[in-house]
Amino acid sequence: MPLLSRYHSGGYSEDQFNLEKRIIRHSLFFPLLLVVVIWLIKLFEFEFQLDFSIWGVLPLTERGLRGILFSPLIHSNFNHLIANTFPLFILTFSLFFFYRKSAYTIFALIYLFSGIFVWLGGREALHIGASGIVYGLAGFLFLSGIIGFNIRLLTISLIVSLLYGGMFWGIFPVKPDISWESHLWGGVSGFGLALLYYKSAPARSEEEAAEETEEELTDETEFPDEELTDKEND
Repeated sequence: MPLLSRYHSGGYSEDQFNLEKRIIRHSLFFPLLLVVVIWLIKLFEFEFQLDFSIWGVLPLTERGLRGILFSPLIHSNFNHLIANTFPLFILTFSLFFFYRKSAYTIFALIYLFSGIFVWLGGREALHIGASGIVYGLAGFLFLSGIIGFNIRLLTISLIVSLLYGGMFWGIFPVKPDISWESHLWGGVSGFGLALLYYKSAPARSEEEAAEETEEELTDETEFPDEELTDKEND
């Protein structure tokens, strides 16, 4: 059976629909707060003609350690901030929607690991911006979608990847003024945490699993010869 046949869009009852609406409202809080904070920081920096880039990650220096905490909140200009705002909001919302019990822990680990790895292995430059977190979240949700056979996680990550300008190429040193190390280590952190939290990956609902089982039984009953042929070809 092809891989995509594992994914189904099972119907919701009214109670499930109302529950999901409440979950959506709850999941919006932290992403909105995060976006507001990074915009307020940039507006404050702009209004008072300050330069917060000195608080970025400077690899293998004592001063650069503070950047592990502060660099994701700092952006070089408004174009940089705008480019990160949409994917950061969508991916953070998706994390809190699908991983309600462990979302804060996962987010904090992606936040810290991406910065620590850049501090250990980045170029001798100041690394700033939330793109490391974006790559971490995208990697985490994408691999979690594969592990849990969850089409919604996969779809969200792929759409954001396309809209973000081809995230795959961002992990390579194509443009010297972009911190590809943050992208790379953010993605690595996300993949690693997806494997660590694989038991928490949101899977199909019981209704979807039952629907698939029923379809498989029907296929075996109606097309026994085709099933045997497929096995021989394998």
